[in-house]
Amino acid sequence: MLEEKVRVFLKQQGLKLNNRKLLVGVSGGPDSIALLHYLWSLKKQHNIEVIAAHVDHMFRGAESFGDAMFVRDYCRKKGIPFAMEQINVPEHINKSGKSSQTAARDCRYGFFRKIASKYHADYIALGHHGDDQVETILMRLTRGSAGKARGGMPFMRPFGDCYIIRPFLCLNRNEIEEYCLEKGLNPRRDPSNEKGVYSRNRFRKEVLPFLRKENPQVHEHFQRFSEDLQSDEAYLQELTVHKMNTVMKKKADGELSLDIDAFEAMPMPLQRRGIQLILNYLYKERPGSLSASHIKSIFSLLKSPHPSGKLNFPNDLHIVRSYRQCYFQFPKETVQSYRFEVCEPAITQLPNGGSIIFEYTDCPDGNLNNNVLLLNRESVSLPLIIRTRAAGDRMTLKGMQGTKKIKDIFIDEKVPLQERQTWPIVTDRNDRILWIPGLKKSNYTMQKKNDASYIILKYICNDLLGGTINDEK
Repeated sequence: MLEEKVRVFLKQQGLKLNNRKLLVGVSGGPDSIALLHYLWSLKKQHNIEVIAAHVDHMFRGAESFGDAMFVRDYCRKKGIPFAMEQINVPEHINKSGKSSQTAARDCRYGFFRKIASKYHADYIALGHHGDDQVETILMRLTRGSAGKARGGMPFMRPFGDCYIIRPFLCLNRNEIEEYCLEKGLNPRRDPSNEKGVYSRNRFRKEVLPFLRKENPQVHEHFQRFSEDLQSDEAYLQELTVHKMNTVMKKKADGELSLDIDAFEAMPMPLQRRGIQLILNYLYKERPGSLSASHIKSIFSLLKSPHPSGKLNFPNDLHIVRSYRQCYFQFPKETVQSYRFEVCEPAITQLPNGGSIIFEYTDCPDGNLNNNVLLLNRESVSLPLIIRTRAAGDRMTLKGMQGTKKIKDIFIDEKVPLQERQTWPIVTDRNDRILWIPGLKKSNYTMQKKNDASYIILKYICNDLLGGTINDEK
């Protein structure tokens, strides 16, 4: 009996409907009208409020409008609040370039969100059933989906201020048809469900009958597989988020950097999910063309014997390897060169996120490492210039004869390619390079002497902004 089977399923899922408001998505077909009738029958027993929401996608003219009127009339007879909207989905398809099914889903779910908010619904109930689950899992496995997507549709998931639930995932199509017949529901039929042009219909007509012949309860086994995979995946995702936030830095919106050595020390299952996590974070809307082959190409880039390389992904996402760092970024505006003149104490904020502090001192203390430059006030020619590198830049290195190209210093120091364009160079007013902050000093810099007055420059590097990401999608 359908009622008992669904009751047990909801109890197993830990869902209590008492005193809840439920918005039911109703197309007028067997699945949704059966769900609406079932939930309406629980109204007094569980003190629930049921609202029906219908979208006319305007694909089939008067026929689809007839579906809307069928649902409206049913709701009137049962005293169920009814909300509907006609949405020109064909027009939306032309504007968005999306497939008919994706465009219809976007429009439908947008309407559900609006009506759920209006009625302060706790749940949005949809009529997906066990056979839909089998079809969904097989379709996703066939096209190479990864992670939790392989588990098909979850029984419950957050949606705006409420949750989407699917109470009929424990049923197959035949059980729902029998319920409709028993209750005299006389549902509407969408002829597009018979067209072989849709991949789901081909799975429904050709693959599912074979599986059901092998095992009539195949939908129950697929549902158990779905629940097991989703719970396992949730645990692995939690581990992945924790690990990735130790090997990765958020630099800015639309840009992340990854420490390759630390990443490769992670277990492979977490590595795979880590790449998925990055892509989910960066893409506001994940491109349909993104596939498992793209993930494979990232691993090939990370393991390449060459110190640098680049991949171009859909929607112009660039993945750049530079030595043992990997950068995920969307193109920015052309990097602008900069030039600052300083001749008195000040803090100069740099476009790369760092800063250089100019101070006077008579008693320089501490470790004068490559992040600190000491200059004799009497010997240096002011103003000092802080600028980006120029073509042909060379400097005389402290303790060495002759000069060396700035480009070669960057290579020797393994400065990532994308950081070289904004790395600061400090010169005197005669354009003699005195310092590459954080890297090298020239032989023009001074040693500490008694009774001397100094300029001290300190480089504060804040280019890696500490940030974490979560499994947001």
